[in-house]
Amino acid sequence: MSIVLGALSIPSFWVFGLGFALGLCAVMCGAVATTRTAVADDEAASLRALLGIVAGVAGIMMSAIALFPLLEYL
Repeated sequence: MSIVLGALSIPSFWVFGLGFALGLCAVMCGAVATTRTAVADDEAASLRALLGIVAGVAGIMMSAIALFPLLEYL
């Protein structure tokens, strides 16, 4: 789930707040997934959770960079 949300947050960074919200949800889902014992024991599952976290952070950063110039007009 975190990979899907993170992947959606990257191309939707230009929609006001959507990329940020999706990225935040991806980071939270990935963080919850890494705390589960079944994921911690499975290397592939923990790498997928980490990939979702990284994609979510990338979406958050792209949204922040895209929205930063617009803050003076809000």
